Amino acid sequence: MSSNAGPVTVGAQRTKVFITVLTYPHPSAKYTELVCTAGITADHQWIRLYPVDYRYRTGVQRYRKYQWVEVDLMPRESGDDPRPESRKPVLESLRVQGAPVDTGPRRDWAQRRAIVDAMPHRTLNQWKALYEVDHTSLGIVRPTRILDVEVRPSNEDWKPEWQAIFKQGVLFGDAPKELKKLPFSWHYVFECQDSAGKTHTAMNEDWEIGVLYWKELERLGNPKAAAESVRMKCLELVASERDTRFFMGTRFPYNTWLVLGVFWPPKEAPALFAV
Repeated sequence: MSSNAGPVTVGAQRTKVFITVLTYPHPSAKYTELVCTAGITADHQWIRLYPVDYRYRTGVQRYRKYQWVEVDLMPRESGDDPRPESRKPVLESLRVQGAPVDTGPRRDWAQRRAIVDAMPHRTLNQWKALYEVDHTSLGIVRPTRILDVEVRPSNEDWKPEWQAIFKQGVLFGDAPKELKKLPFSWHYVFECQDSAGKTHTAMNEDWEIGVLYWKELERLGNPKAAAESVRMKCLELVASERDTRFFMGTRFPYNTWLVLGVFWPPKEAPALFAV
């Protein structure tokens, strides 16, 4: 174990995880706020880290997307979340392992692709069917056609009970910046290989979407214009020259699948064979 490893936890399994998913933070009565975090283990398994109060983590516990971490994971408790990928992280044990796997100035996606390509890819219908069998709740979808990104307005303020949570503050340390409520949501409309003309619509919950919205609002000064700018940038990520994949997962406790992140490397040129 590396010298910067966290404390050993009885009953936990030390696990190396390549982080691929960070969703926009959401209020929580029990944990103040939560970020859905998921990734791929070193032995090619999906893992969901829950709960994670990401914005309250600091230093060696503040990981980023496409970065390896090591963390002690507790098994799922009986009668709790039945999804096989869900594990409870011992947050004090979490340590980042090196810098994020970057694409660099030349946009070299090889390292990221090697990890993602090794995982099963299925259509959304296939993932939904698998959920009904064994509650599989994380997977990769390669859409065959992306028709649109819908922008939907939502409440501008958190529910009163969640506003009360934030007013309580924290007992120790410094609280992060105010968690602002997104007044819009963005939904991909797409088809898979087996869609048979029926489209899927799935909300994009990637944290980067929220960050982008607040930047565009500051730049443009108009909420609707900022929301439309985000929509257009979402479409740019899935342009025809991209080998787009969706990291998708369910919203507990329902079999409702969401886009948790977008993987958008360029399409690889077909191999040339000598005659």
